[in-house]
Amino acid sequence: MSLITILIVEDHPIMRFGIAAMISSQPDMKVVGQAAEAASAETLFLSLRPDVVIVDLRLPGESGVDLIRKLQDRSHNAAFLVLTTYEGDEDIFQAMQAGARGYLIKGMSQESLIQGIYAVHAGRRFLPQEIREKLSARNPHDTLSEREKEVLGLLARGMSNKTIAATLGVTEGTIKTHVGVILACLGAEDRTQAVLVAIQRGLVHL
Repeated sequence: MSLITILIVEDHPIMRFGIAAMISSQPDMKVVGQAAEAASAETLFLSLRPDVVIVDLRLPGESGVDLIRKLQDRSHNAAFLVLTTYEGDEDIFQAMQAGARGYLIKGMSQESLIQGIYAVHAGRRFLPQEIREKLSARNPHDTLSEREKEVLGLLARGMSNKTIAATLGVTEGTIKTHVGVILACLGAEDRTQAVLVAIQRGLVHL
């Protein structure tokens, strides 16, 4: 019997242990490595060459999306399955764009995890109904530019337009224009609501 080899990338030890325990119940799956952050995950990925990589999006130092994108470029046909607490439509979209084949929210059943591993290993996408609904509800016309996302991130840190302008080396008028675009794209009436919507959708993580 051919084993599906799996690398777990998760920064919480208890969660890593739980994922590994659930996988160990399957006779045709084997956890060959575990990593708590992106750098060690990359090293293990290159040395172990796992069939499936289970990735949390929230990692110390480097995001799970960036890690997937990096490993995808060096991939030997490995499949990436996201398992995270992030459930915003932008989180899902960015992960799938980076190369993930499946997306699961922590708290979903063991059955979903096992089904997800089988699916992505077979080359199929695995998106539970609630994930598909969030992804389909995403409006591609509401996409912010990289600069607008940068401004939004600074807004979320409580910075004023003047401080953001000084930080980015642009005029305060330019920042006001960016903020106006951000409010329009997010359907927000003010800066506070814009930040709340951005957090909910996964555009900003505090």
